[in-house]
Amino acid sequence: MAEPTLPVAPRGAQDITGLVLAGGLGSRMGCEKGLQRFDGQALAARALQRLRGQTGLQALNANRSPADYAALGAPVWPDAQPDQAWGPLAGVLSGLEHMATPWLMTVPCDVPFFPLDLGSRLSQALQQSDALVATVRAWAPEDEDLLALARGAAPSANPLHRQPVFALLHRSLAPSLGHFLAQGERKVGAWLAGHPTVEVTYDPIQTPWQAFANVNTLSALHTLAGSARPAGES
Repeated sequence: MAEPTLPVAPRGAQDITGLVLAGGLGSRMGCEKGLQRFDGQALAARALQRLRGQTGLQALNANRSPADYAALGAPVWPDAQPDQAWGPLAGVLSGLEHMATPWLMTVPCDVPFFPLDLGSRLSQALQQSDALVATVRAWAPEDEDLLALARGAAPSANPLHRQPVFALLHRSLAPSLGHFLAQGERKVGAWLAGHPTVEVTYDPIQTPWQAFANVNTLSALHTLAGSARPAGES
């Protein structure tokens, strides 16, 4: 029997749709997180802007305030059941089912400085492996760390963790993900464990601490907005 043909790894941005995940409840922030302002623009708009140099097409996953998200200039793809709190995997599935490209790159809406080389590094990792998913291993400071870091404290020696919502996935994974969610499963790591996955590590010594800092509260949002900008950021 012939071996199954593996998908062709992304050859460039034109093979990738970028999806900003903004469908969560934002319960800790107490408001629609993706529409909160950061440096004069909505967090979701900032994420779209950072994806434009890394992906051929961009879209938003959002379940509330559809007109406000549509005004950001990208298609809005809600979860199949937007009234159910199914977590980020429901947004990923929506992206896989709507997109026209072979690959989907997902990023959360609440990480204002995610790396501008993310798409190229994830693509390169897939080109060098037989994986169907590439994701990230990096340090993401907690909300309580942000104030000290913004004041100039040195990053602590925290362990690196997988950041699975930063991912590049092949469209063939849609049926598997749909089945996983239909079984009542929600954990991103548990689903990834069933598929060939490769990781890209961002060295915390060479990577600005802001790169994977996410904002879960309005206090954290204001702290990060007031911090000194990483090199190369405006």
